[in-house]
Amino acid sequence: MAFKFENLKVWHSAANLSNQIDSLTKGFPPEEKYSLSTQMKKAADSVALNIAEGSTGQTNAEFKRFLGFSLRSAVEVVSALLLARMRNYITEEIKQKYYDEYEMLCKMITSLRASM
Repeated sequence: MAFKFENLKVWHSAANLSNQIDSLTKGFPPEEKYSLSTQMKKAADSVALNIAEGSTGQTNAEFKRFLGFSLRSAVEVVSALLLARMRNYITEEIKQKYYDEYEMLCKMITSLRASM
């Protein structure tokens, strides 16, 4: 693997969740195409993208900063999940599944930051 982020479990988790969120939002109503679904997908992508960007030839302090961006984006996805549930776009079970997965991802990001 040529890039440092490719060896990071946290990046793989973020990328996998991003793909799942992309699939999930395809079931949202058409009127959400340029609203909640787009925002949710961008935030989910941002988690993985910031991990990758921060890992590339940066100082530990700079990488920590990008991990902070990733963490905030992950929380944004959680907020979007709650909104999607309030609007009945997803079931409680689906909301809870992704809520739990993003909680674990946030812990992974926080642990990586603390280890630096």
